[in-house]
Amino acid sequence: MTHILAIDQGTTSSRAIIFDADMAPIASAQEEFDQHFPQSGWVEHDPSDLWASTAATCRAAIEKAGLGVDAITAIGITNQRETTLVWDRATGQPIHNAIVWQDRRTADTCRDLAEHADLVTAKTGLLLDPYFSATKVKWILDHVDGARDRAKAGELAFGTVDSWLIWKLTAGAVHATDATNACRTMLYDIHKGRWSSTICDLLDIPMEMLPEVKDCAADFGTTRPDLFGRAIPIMGVAGDQQAATLGQACFKPGMMKSTYGTGCFALLNTGDTPVASTSRLLTTIAYQLDGKPTYALEGSIFIAGAVVQWLRDGLKMIREAKETQPLAEASDPGQPVILVPAFTGLGAPYWNADCRGAIYGLSRNSGPAELARAALESVGYQTRDLLDAMRADWAGDAGDASLRVDGGMSASDYAMQFLADIIDAPVDRPKVQETTALGAAWLAGHRAGLYPDQAGFAEKWALDRTFTPAMAPEDRAAKYHQWTRAVQATLVFAGAD
Repeated sequence: MTHILAIDQGTTSSRAIIFDADMAPIASAQEEFDQHFPQSGWVEHDPSDLWASTAATCRAAIEKAGLGVDAITAIGITNQRETTLVWDRATGQPIHNAIVWQDRRTADTCRDLAEHADLVTAKTGLLLDPYFSATKVKWILDHVDGARDRAKAGELAFGTVDSWLIWKLTAGAVHATDATNACRTMLYDIHKGRWSSTICDLLDIPMEMLPEVKDCAADFGTTRPDLFGRAIPIMGVAGDQQAATLGQACFKPGMMKSTYGTGCFALLNTGDTPVASTSRLLTTIAYQLDGKPTYALEGSIFIAGAVVQWLRDGLKMIREAKETQPLAEASDPGQPVILVPAFTGLGAPYWNADCRGAIYGLSRNSGPAELARAALESVGYQTRDLLDAMRADWAGDAGDASLRVDGGMSASDYAMQFLADIIDAPVDRPKVQETTALGAAWLAGHRAGLYPDQAGFAEKWALDRTFTPAMAPEDRAAKYHQWTRAVQATLVFAGAD
């Protein structure tokens, strides 16, 4: 047994990737699934889609690799975080669609709980916001008839997507999560390493429905034999952004990575010390091994790659994401169009759930090229917002201050060069850009004894390209000033003070 199967269950698609004994990806399969938008600001998934697409891609990846199932040593899972599911323990049937991390339906609930915001942050490291799982669980229990009583009776299970997949893979034998997913629920005390009864009581969430919390590299059970031809152990689990932090080998305090998928998520390793942010960033668990958590500061952007999907699916302006680069390169530099992609609110460091997207600087000559450029550049601007906030919070040594990037949008040379220009720091893109899946694979492979320890893994990390800042300082300052004005105007329009 010399291979690892990594499951990467994302917001818009599920993927499975086979890694060999040298941690190189040799085969993959991907399947998109439907997004459901019942109301403005609401986003849901059908739980059966999450499971069916995961199982199908696992089988397809194994077949593409040309391997017998006996070659698979273990499974690692990484997943979209905060997305919330509640299901019946007896039947395994969800009682409601999954409420996705982007969903803003609980904004009023969060406002009603505002007096408890400091308590929530002190225990969880998070801000009181609809982004996280806790108020989503409360909403389901409030709106599904009899759900809370059934939860108190132990009949219902809550889980983020990792827990749902583990439950399905093990035929209900294991109800568990890992520390990185638990810490994103807004129900987990990151200092004590356990579920917070105080917050559960505050939201009237029965603790009987919560999963067991394990290390990222641990025994999460075995798959039911009929799924893939034999029972395969599940040995690694981490939320997608923490898995990418591992996949980027950001093991030393001060190292930073930013992942560009549907959203953008930047993490700064702060070591064994949780750093309280004064810049409205999140204090979170980067990973937990051998019972010891390593902490991070995180900034979350709700819309990154999704802005390109909007150009494709909403405006029908492009057919493929890669078309944005030649369009942006052909745009008129004399038209400073700014796009603030607050389609589901603004994330860090603004945290405004009521904002919606806005475009500034349009003229009669503005067209697809200018919109494509504005879309790609919006990701760079938002990343700078995050990194400036991190630099304000972090007193430790930032080393060479380079930023390691991954995710679908990192393949765009235009976007990455603009990112380096606007943050005024080198941007390093690795050879293996599937770092989220690689992180999950490393966890499982290391646990199984197939892959090396942290130091050995870090030595294998390989650079594809460094993007070096080339923008004149005065241009950088002028462009970023335009962006901050656009964000402030969007906040004012949304009614923010």
